[in-house]
Amino acid sequence: MKKDTITYGIFLLIFLVLMPLGNMCGLIETNTLSLWGRYLCFAIAALGVDLIWGYTGIMTMCHAFFFCMGAYGLGMYLTITNLPAGQMVPDFMSWNAVTSLPLFWRPFSTLAGAIITSALVTVLLGMVSYFIFRRRIKGVFFAIITQAMALALFLLFSRNETMLGGTNGLTNFRYLCGLDLYDPQVKVGIYIATVVVLALMFALSSAIVRSKFGRVLVGIRDSESRLRFTGYNVSHYQTAVFVIGALIAMVGGMLYLPQTGIVTPNRMDVTASVEMLIWVALGGRGNLKGAVVGALVVNLLYNLFTSLIPEAWPYMLGLMYVVTVLYLKRGLLGLFSDMLSRIKKKKVCCK
Repeated sequence: MKKDTITYGIFLLIFLVLMPLGNMCGLIETNTLSLWGRYLCFAIAALGVDLIWGYTGIMTMCHAFFFCMGAYGLGMYLTITNLPAGQMVPDFMSWNAVTSLPLFWRPFSTLAGAIITSALVTVLLGMVSYFIFRRRIKGVFFAIITQAMALALFLLFSRNETMLGGTNGLTNFRYLCGLDLYDPQVKVGIYIATVVVLALMFALSSAIVRSKFGRVLVGIRDSESRLRFTGYNVSHYQTAVFVIGALIAMVGGMLYLPQTGIVTPNRMDVTASVEMLIWVALGGRGNLKGAVVGALVVNLLYNLFTSLIPEAWPYMLGLMYVVTVLYLKRGLLGLFSDMLSRIKKKKVCCK
């Protein structure tokens, strides 16, 4: 508990105090701060993946969709509220001869409606997993099913007939609740809100892991058959953690959109979900701090490689996954912990 308190303190000091202070002093550009804000949104989604995969042993390959569910939900609200005066529908609907907002767009006309509707859709889609878990499908087979779901949803959102912007997605919005998203002060405010939400999601995930519910999740990961034998309804626990992880990812997506200004179906394809697994694996599976670290490290490397050698990034991503599987089974945090243990042992031996 003491170590976690220290971790919270260091995290808040760096991201919530020092970086905004650096921005105020002109040492950190506002766009750089927004870029870090996006990385922190990915870290929120990584927490959900770690609860599902790291602590419960369920490899999900559709988690990027739930991230985009939050982004699309807020994007639909912003699209409606940023329409020019007198215009009834977005341009991509006008091109398809649509003159009034489709019925499924109506709940997104208010911010509260957008948040509630996005959460309800996320919960309903997440609960579909119950029918898979009830059939005791797991491992590679569950991963393949969720991969197929991600591909199907990607194709659905990419179609112009779906009235969600097609392959171009949703963009061209400037104001959120009267705040100018291009205003540097608003960008800093959204960044700070992202840091606070990440800290809250981390605390919530930690509470889940430490609870009886969390211990059951670890039991499912380590010996599902034994838990079934002792009378636990494993399918209910698996569905519950799947829905919780999906909702956490949705929250990250909602914070991501105003900082990037666009959401497209490419953000929800299978590759994006695989990247989320790599974040968790590289940072340290079954370690919430590892999920955050992995998301930040991989996205920093992505920014570096796409700036210097864009074509090398897919190979770098594959190499990281192979190295992690073969040599870093406990991830970067596990490696760091082992190094500290060796240093302590050497100090004891020297004494």
